[in-house]
This record gives sequence, structure tokens and C-alpha cells, in this order.
Amino acid sequence: MNLLKERYSSYNIPQQIMEKGIYPYHRAISGQQSTEVMMEGRKVLMFGSNSYLGLTNHPKVIEAAIEAVRKYGTGCAGSRYLNGTLDMHREFEHELAEFVGKDDAVIYSTGFQTNLGTISCVVGRDDYIVCDELDHASIVEGRRLSFATPIKFKHNDMASLEKALAHCRPESLKFIVVDGVFSMEGDIANLPGIVALKEKYNCAIMVDEAHGFGVLGDHGRGTCNHFGLTDDIEIIMGTFSKSLAAIGGFCAADNETINWIRHHSRSYIFSASNTPAATAAARAALQIMKNEPERIENLWKLTNYALDSFRSLGFEIGKTSTPIIPLYIRDADKTFLVTRMVFDEGVFINPVVPPACSPNDTLIRFSLMATHTKEQVDTAIDKLYKCFKNLEIIK
Repeated sequence: MNLLKERYSSYNIPQQIMEKGIYPYHRAISGQQSTEVMMEGRKVLMFGSNSYLGLTNHPKVIEAAIEAVRKYGTGCAGSRYLNGTLDMHREFEHELAEFVGKDDAVIYSTGFQTNLGTISCVVGRDDYIVCDELDHASIVEGRRLSFATPIKFKHNDMASLEKALAHCRPESLKFIVVDGVFSMEGDIANLPGIVALKEKYNCAIMVDEAHGFGVLGDHGRGTCNHFGLTDDIEIIMGTFSKSLAAIGGFCAADNETINWIRHHSRSYIFSASNTPAATAAARAALQIMKNEPERIENLWKLTNYALDSFRSLGFEIGKTSTPIIPLYIRDADKTFLVTRMVFDEGVFINPVVPPACSPNDTLIRFSLMATHTKEQVDTAIDKLYKCFKNLEIIK
């Protein structure tokens, strides 16, 4: 047996879960992403998507992707740094920068690469990188790749953040990185509190708007806009894979910072550029987001309705106030079991277990799209309530 095979031959946790009939991952969808999807030969309600505006099957988005393939082909055959930059990439970067209120932007192939490449290149050995303990894994990996001293603070706890900042060398760069909307818990970063500490301790701030973009702020401009703090945030990051219905990511900042990132970010320089189809699809989705504010309005009507419903039925949903609604179970086996039971009833939701959360915080992640109907929401909540009652998760 070779060394790698020998090392991993005893890893059988997925197989154990499969034997119980509750393995929830890599389930194939045979059709478009919408409020209903085809899985295992039947339609199920989709409440596990990040397509907050429901644009992945919008005709204008699909047509934009098709037209881009006709004009540019299927790929760029190189990195943005060399032969992979299209005129469309630069045009979209300017549009994104203007939309979020910054000078310029850089487009990456994925949101993960955006955080990885941006965070690791803007801080150095004599700096500090200060992160919320519940920041997304891509922020964690960007922090690991940097040479800065890492510091974590308790989730959304300003006293913990100030304690961390007070121990830093005053002359060093202190770079605070947080999710605008936390991807599993659904709560919003306390940006006013963070900005107040920024002024006191002379920090810089980066906000990951992956789950705030298209959801919060004027026409979906995100968490920074929602609080009126865009000018106080040095770097704004966003993804194309949620509200913008494609794949890719971007960071936006002042001209000087973007110039540095464009010439030093390794995941930008050494990765193939975003495909024409994905770029065009995201660009079309941004235009729809600007022109159809009723989508976001409907998303919030559904969100507030679902939040009230879950609370009134006794679900534990934490401090969420967004379309991401965690239904806490606090038991990994029951989390997998709920996922299977509800799927059998025709509802797709996502289980969240370690390493995505601590062992005591396992949950079901229920997420809404602007295109859901109230009847679909009612059906899903009813199925979940019966399941939680049967398993005595709700007493």
C-alpha cells in the first residue's frame, strides 16, 4: 500500500453516514437552479441556495452568457495578468467599483480566490490581521497565507475586538477583516462598532460582502452601504456566485490599493481568468439588480415572514436578521437525520456540521430567494416543524 493510501485508508466517516442512509452531500441536481429543482428523479423545494435574487435562470442572464461565448469563446486561456484580460473584464470592474462606491476593482475567478489573494498580499510581517472568530473559511486561509500576526476576536464582540487592538503595536498596520453578513449564522457585522474602534486604534477594514451583496443596502449595495459607512471601509469584497448568479469574485478599493493588489495578488496573477460566460452573466445580473428593486423588496417580505414564523413555532434561530436562517439542532447525527427526513418530504436544506461550525452549534441552514412564494415557504416550514417535533428538537 502506498503512503498516501495507507494514511487515509482508515478515514471512513462518510461511509458510516452513508450506511445510516443520511449522507447529505454531493446530491446531483438535474436541471436549473430555481425555487424547485430536480433531484433523484423528482421535484423538491430548494431552500439551500445562495441565489438570493433568484437570477440563475433569468432569461437575460442566460442570454448574456450565451452571447459572451459566441463572441469570446469558452475560456481566456490564461491569467488576467498575461493574456486573459478581456475588455469585458475591465468594463465590469469599473461598473462594480462605481456600484459599491470605490475607485476601482479587481475581478477574480472565484470568491475564495478573492479573499485568499487580497488578504495575503495587503498585509506583511510587521502588521496584524484581526478576524472575527466566525469569519468565512476563505478569510481564514487568506490570513494563514499572510505573514502578518493573526488575532481573532469573539464573534461580533466589540469589547473583545478592542482588547485585541489594545495589545497591538501602535505603529503597525492593524487590518480588520469581517463578513458583512455571516454565512451560517445570518447575523450582520457590527460595522458601526468596528469603525468606531478603527478611528481609535488607527486600523484598516475589509468587509466580505458575499452574503450582503444583493440583500442589504441601496439596490443591494451591501452591508457597508446599509450602515452608510462605505467611505470608512478600505476594501469591499464580493462574489458573483450568490446574488449575481454566476461564479467569480471582486475586491474594490482606492486606486493605489487596487494597483498594488493587481500586481502582487498570487491567486489573481497565477490563476486563469474568469470565463466570458460567467463574467457576462454576473454583469447582466447586476443590471437586473439595479433595475428591479422589487426583487429585494420581496426577498425582505419573505425573510421577515419566515423569521416571525420560525420564532413563533419555537425554533432556535439565533441572532439572524437576514435571508440566512439557522435552525439550531446541536447534534450532528440529528442534523443529518433532519436533512434526510425533510428531503424525503420534498424540501432541500443544508446541514451545517464541523468544521463549518463547532460541535455544539450544528444547524440546518434555511435560505430564501426573492422568487420563492409564500406558499412554498409555508410548506417548507410545516415540514421542518413536524420533523423537529418528531425528533424532540422542539419540545
